[in-house]
Amino acid sequence: MAKDDKNDIATLTFEQALAQLEQIVQRLEKGQVDLEESIDIYERGSKLKAHCEAKLKDAEARIEKIVITPSGPAAAPFEK
Repeated sequence: MAKDDKNDIATLTFEQALAQLEQIVQRLEKGQVDLEESIDIYERGSKLKAHCEAKLKDAEARIEKIVITPSGPAAAPFEK
């Protein structure tokens, strides 16, 4: 894997990262990848999984910012 894998993954949207992760899982499940490549794509898959989890956690935090006001639900500004 390239040294800039982390930077490459950081630029992916949740959907892009998830699609790549699904492709990796399919390749590994088929068992038609040699050992070295399996290790490399597994490592990338681990990074993609962490990226997806971070994106989901961020989205969850934004959703939790929705507050109830006297006039009903309202969205509070999300602060990172």
